[in-house]
Amino acid sequence: MRFVTFTTTGATDPAWVLDRDAGTRVGVQRPDGTIHALAPGRRLVDLLGTDSLAAALDAPSEVFATADVRLLPPVPAPPSVRDFMTFEQHVAGAVRNRDPEATVAPAWYEVPTFYFSNPAGLVGAHDPVPMPPGCARLDLELEVAVVIGRPGTNITVADALSHVAGYTLLNDWSARDLQWHEMRIGLGPAKGKDTATTLGPALVTPDELDGVDVGLRAYVNDELLGSDSLSHMHWSFAQMIAYASRGTWLRTGDVLGSGTCGDGCLAELWGNRGQDARPSLQVGDRVRLEADVLGAVDNEVVAGVPPTPL
Repeated sequence: MRFVTFTTTGATDPAWVLDRDAGTRVGVQRPDGTIHALAPGRRLVDLLGTDSLAAALDAPSEVFATADVRLLPPVPAPPSVRDFMTFEQHVAGAVRNRDPEATVAPAWYEVPTFYFSNPAGLVGAHDPVPMPPGCARLDLELEVAVVIGRPGTNITVADALSHVAGYTLLNDWSARDLQWHEMRIGLGPAKGKDTATTLGPALVTPDELDGVDVGLRAYVNDELLGSDSLSHMHWSFAQMIAYASRGTWLRTGDVLGSGTCGDGCLAELWGNRGQDARPSLQVGDRVRLEADVLGAVDNEVVAGVPPTPL
């Protein structure tokens, strides 16, 4: 099944603001492009792990055409967003972008490292993405995210996937110049990853992906940037969940990103072919990410605001 969160009001507010808005709805997206919606006032995060969502198929409150609504992130205001680095090809290319002689750190093979991202920065599948303040080198990152449907702590690898509500596409928009400057201090990423993260278009239940080698593709202005497969993850989603839950709780609605796949960002391309291999993203560029079964997200980069002085 494919669950979506959407609004019909035409509101352009950030997703987290609309999370409890009366015009925000949850529904099941059908193959014919219609959305069978639950009654207003229901949030996807409150229904995960229950049978309430399936009721939308049998007795929808209303039916909408996908083309007539604004798709929000499936979970517009998750309790937390963690982003991992699980694709070795991406890591190898990214470190060469900073140092042509660099190799993957041995520690990367020891634990599935992650950082915390910004839940308030989530944008929907077709929302505009503003240029981060002060950024001159914007990048995309093609990822798949898992959403937690059942809370747990100290979860085992064997039990981890039973905590999964579903999967969705994630674009970890990255201000590379800000990111690299911050991380020279020994902290971060901070503002380099703070402005926007695309999540969508739908939350797809695990049964839809059974036995599927999910292909991933990234396009900039309709030109293929790169492609990969989820099968190339060095660390599995089960291992990510187990590691993230060590000594703490994962809560319903928590988002865990896979990290960028191979050939899924510009930084990797710069590391492998040089800084001039392809320009960074500019205002007016469109980025489309696709994944087999999961669907596609398509966002345009728009002008942002200048940085406020310190």
